[in-house]
Amino acid sequence: MDRDTYFRYNGIFPETIMYISIIFTIGVIILIHEAGHFFAARAAGIPVERFSIGFGPKLWRKKTASGTEFALSAIPIGGYLLPAVSSEAEWFIIPVRKRILLSAGGPAANLIAALVTIGAVNLLRGNVSFYAAAVAPFEQLWGIMTSMVTALPKLFSQPDQLSGIVGIVAQGGAMVEGSMIKLLKFSIIININLAVLNLLPLPALDGGKILLNILEALHPRLRSLQMPLSLAGWFAIIGLMVYVTVLDIGKLM
Repeated sequence: MDRDTYFRYNGIFPETIMYISIIFTIGVIILIHEAGHFFAARAAGIPVERFSIGFGPKLWRKKTASGTEFALSAIPIGGYLLPAVSSEAEWFIIPVRKRILLSAGGPAANLIAALVTIGAVNLLRGNVSFYAAAVAPFEQLWGIMTSMVTALPKLFSQPDQLSGIVGIVAQGGAMVEGSMIKLLKFSIIININLAVLNLLPLPALDGGKILLNILEALHPRLRSLQMPLSLAGWFAIIGLMVYVTVLDIGKLM
């Protein structure tokens, strides 16, 4: 009995398992991103009020001696970090270099995860050597990042080619086809995509935060631009998410 027949015989469709694995993988990648921010905050000495795995109502929580609350929430996809600051003024007391480190932590974590996964794929494909596991991944990562950055202008000139979470899951299903190695390759692409897009110098993204912090360091009066630009950036991102989701659903239908 082959794999597909076995699953169908037991009332489980292979496509369902495949899409669940893709959604789970995306959730883990988002969690890696937020964990990167968390460890960067710890390294910079920025207090963290809450680090949650998932979103929504809390199923479990534990507060540590450092004052950080770790939580497990009802929707186990991704997670979030909440710095322990009570006001905008308190946030700006934190030195600029520490805020930059906090913003860079998420993309850095995704790139590290991509490097490790590239090395694992190289080994699984039979390239069992130190070069394949520890050196080649840096070259491969650079090649993929270069291709993505080169393709970015096409996304802005052809917005109908953008995809949201619905499109990513659908395209991931076509790409993975039940193969573990293909699922790992999919995770590499999403990790690098998340890092590259977050490093764009646009408000609300990590790259935009880094740029605004650098501008603040150059001229403190530019600090007043951070809040309005960040809010505008969030509204733009929410609008873009709605737009690409409608596009994705239209393509699927």
